[in-house]
Amino acid sequence: MRRAVIRTEHDAPDVVAAALAPDNTPEMQTRVEDGSVVTTIERETTSGLRATVDDYVSNVQVAQQMTDTPNTQ
Repeated sequence: MRRAVIRTEHDAPDVVAAALAPDNTPEMQTRVEDGSVVTTIERETTSGLRATVDDYVSNVQVAQQMTDTPNTQ
């Protein structure tokens, strides 16, 4: 089993974690820990882990952009 733990810091970690959670597979766990979003990803193969981490990083970037966008309502 291959494992990656990704920790990212955000101004609104609860919002980012909530945005990421729907895309999690059963082998992924996302939580807020000490003001950071922490996601653990496990996969059987290195290539599977790499692909999942790549997708996850893209999702984090989008979630972060959404929390950075000012509310103009």
